[in-house]
Amino acid sequence: MAMQAHEIEALLRETFPQARITITDLAGDGNHYAAEVVDESFRGLNRVQQQRAVYAALKGRMDGSQGELHALALTTRAPD
Repeated sequence: MAMQAHEIEALLRETFPQARITITDLAGDGNHYAAEVVDESFRGLNRVQQQRAVYAALKGRMDGSQGELHALALTTRAPD
């Protein structure tokens, strides 16, 4: 079963409670999303480290072919 945008945001909020999070359903199908996560915890981390932190926050929802979340385009950064 596909995930809803609010479910993705709720998972991310558990790890990044103060972040600015924007979730967009790219194809309108509930399977292909974009997420922008802006959080102070990313300061000093490279992009790979930031994105790994976001994937970890999704708690396996993207794992394997049976994952609930099939595609997620990520933009991560520390606030300006």
